[in-house]
Amino acid sequence: MNAVKMLGIVLIVAGGLGLIYGGFTYTQDTHEAKLGPIELSIKDKKTVNIPIWAGIGAIVAGAVLLVMRSK
Repeated sequence: MNAVKMLGIVLIVAGGLGLIYGGFTYTQDTHEAKLGPIELSIKDKKTVNIPIWAGIGAIVAGAVLLVMRSK
């Protein structure tokens, strides 16, 4: 299996996961102040939404790469 076909499979899987979950959440740690032994830190929870068109586009692009003939 060549690299183009592997990329096609990865795009299809990523597009499917994007459609199923619709996004992902991560936590960002920021350190605001450090006063001697006291440290103030803030954990900020952020959400990234994946648009439906991006998931469908990834699936279509992956399918095109799988069907495309290698020269």
